[in-house]
Amino acid sequence: MSDSRISFKEMCEQFDVTPRTLRYYEYIELLSPEREGRSRFYTARDSARMKLILRGRKFGFSLETIRQWLDIYDEQGSAAQMEIWVQNADNQLEELRAQRAQIDEAIDELQTLRDRTAASLGDYESRDAARKTAKT
Repeated sequence: MSDSRISFKEMCEQFDVTPRTLRYYEYIELLSPEREGRSRFYTARDSARMKLILRGRKFGFSLETIRQWLDIYDEQGSAAQMEIWVQNADNQLEELRAQRAQIDEAIDELQTLRDRTAASLGDYESRDAARKTAKT
């Protein structure tokens, strides 16, 4: 084995992913490890692709979008890949901003409801205490 390759286990450890995740990325053709018998070995290219995959997932891209984007490099080169990346990033930024707005709205609504409930809690506690006193 050459020094530029790493084992399946090392790949999992290096990128903090489960074996299941790594096998799935291979299954959907995001990664193409070299095989020797039942063993898999990952090259520097696979490591670079894995970094891009994980970065894409962090930013909320689907695995299919990531796969298509990675394939562009092989088929059309860096410039085409970078152009598509910018387009995808613009679209994803718009989506993330919309999600943030929805989350901010939900937080505001929940905080308002929580504050109202906390403020009225004293009234309910007083009524419950009065009811218990009246029963005795």
